[in-house]
Amino acid sequence: MTSAVFASERLLFTPATPEVGAIPTIFAFPNEYSVGITSLGYQVVWATLASRSDLQVSRLFTDIHEPLPRQPELLGYSISWELDYVNILNLLEFLEIPLKSVDRSDRHPLVFGGGPVLTANPEPFADFFDLILLGDGEILLGDFVDAYKEVRTADRDTQLRRLAQVPGVYVPSLYEVTYHHLTGAIESIHPVDAQIPPQVHKQTYRGNTLSASTVVTEKAAWENIYMVEVVRSCPEMCRFCLASYLTLPFRTASLADSLIPGIGRGLEVTNRIGLLGASVTQHPEFEKLLDFLSQPQYEDVRLSIASVRTNTVTPKLAETLCQRGTNSITIAVESGSERLRQIINKKLNNEEIIQAAINAKAGGLKSLKLYGMVGIPGEEMSDVEQTVAMMKDMKKAAPGLRLTFGCSTFVPKAHTPFQWFGVNAQAEKRLKFLQKHLKPQGIDFRPESYNWSVIQALISRGDRRLSPLLELTRHYGDSLGSYRRAFKELKGQLPELDFYVHADWSTDQVLPWSHLQGSLPQATLLKHLDTATSNFAPPQAVTLR
Repeated sequence: MTSAVFASERLLFTPATPEVGAIPTIFAFPNEYSVGITSLGYQVVWATLASRSDLQVSRLFTDIHEPLPRQPELLGYSISWELDYVNILNLLEFLEIPLKSVDRSDRHPLVFGGGPVLTANPEPFADFFDLILLGDGEILLGDFVDAYKEVRTADRDTQLRRLAQVPGVYVPSLYEVTYHHLTGAIESIHPVDAQIPPQVHKQTYRGNTLSASTVVTEKAAWENIYMVEVVRSCPEMCRFCLASYLTLPFRTASLADSLIPGIGRGLEVTNRIGLLGASVTQHPEFEKLLDFLSQPQYEDVRLSIASVRTNTVTPKLAETLCQRGTNSITIAVESGSERLRQIINKKLNNEEIIQAAINAKAGGLKSLKLYGMVGIPGEEMSDVEQTVAMMKDMKKAAPGLRLTFGCSTFVPKAHTPFQWFGVNAQAEKRLKFLQKHLKPQGIDFRPESYNWSVIQALISRGDRRLSPLLELTRHYGDSLGSYRRAFKELKGQLPELDFYVHADWSTDQVLPWSHLQGSLPQATLLKHLDTATSNFAPPQAVTLR
């Protein structure tokens, strides 16, 4: 079974032959193979590591793995989803490695991790990792491995202290966190001594050759897809959006030097192309890319496209997608309320949103999916009612076009202007209101679980006091009740769940990630926060809770 899965892969790079004495390395994804191999980030980092002759790399997933070294020196994780932490711990147990870094000795591998979850806020996972790589792998990976080679034969403490000098490499054990009291806010975060950098800066790759798939396989969740990163980050900077703020600046792949050659390589092994990015259609040469893919020789190509900016949905775009096997397109509108979109810096009006539906239908698309959100800071019930009204207007404007409204609850994310806001406890009721009023209109309403949003918020705003709680919940089951049970068991050792999830935090508060510098300084985030709150309703009308 395992050998058949790996044998079905078509590689778009040439793995190096490991040299004598190559560093035995395991690179893990904390989910099943079909999920992990569909992650472009995991693919690219694996190929980068496997292209080095000084490393001998084996892949590990929760269901299958390549032959593993008996004595690995490095164990890496790529983490895309907060709730995969359970599998991080399960895989450590499978490899017979102590769960906590403090319990590991020189005979254990250094456990490192990267990806958007850890770059945003690694603190809830601090006890489990020896090192965390903050930012883009294009810069970090080579520097990390080269520094490790310098201290390969040294003791563990020497290794960690040397690696902490590499820009973007964060060693949690070398930073001390103090609290006002056990159940209170953080008082300070300091390095253990003057040799350790007081702040760790996320590393940003600024080139115009972006990522593309390094492997294509029928066993991926998106079968036989070749993925091309068209843009990185998003220029819109919606105030809640981690995908924009964490990955700034907005970068676009060169059409001539990156996109067209990359797509050409992919078409040698598959006819299914996925264009990835938070705002794909805002690439300055996107029209030329569409023209390239519209050529007759690509008639059998099936094209998938990530979420696009609403006012870039043209009949031409819809028609091209239809010709290339796509029947639906996805846009993010967040709300039907103009005021709320102004608060979050979503530069859209309802006419543009409705026109997107008209254009999608005119170009031949069968359905349009919209992403929305409830519980946005400053939201009132009247804003939710305006979302219903807008969806009804879209239904009338584009009859016959299937409308799907996927709706999540606002979850605060580190390094964004809305990191200080908690989850609105009214959000669950507002999801039910939308369900009640949209379904009878023939609109397919798909709410994300409110309870899982609460857990996501807990982890996204958590500090390292959560590590023992995460260990406990792993054994209690994956429900919100399990987390509440663990909080009860650990009462007095950490704040209540409401502190992490629902409380609005003071802007003077030391945040769990205050020692980790993202793309923008806190002063800029505060300016963006002030702009947003200036659009809130008068105080007597605000219902943030």
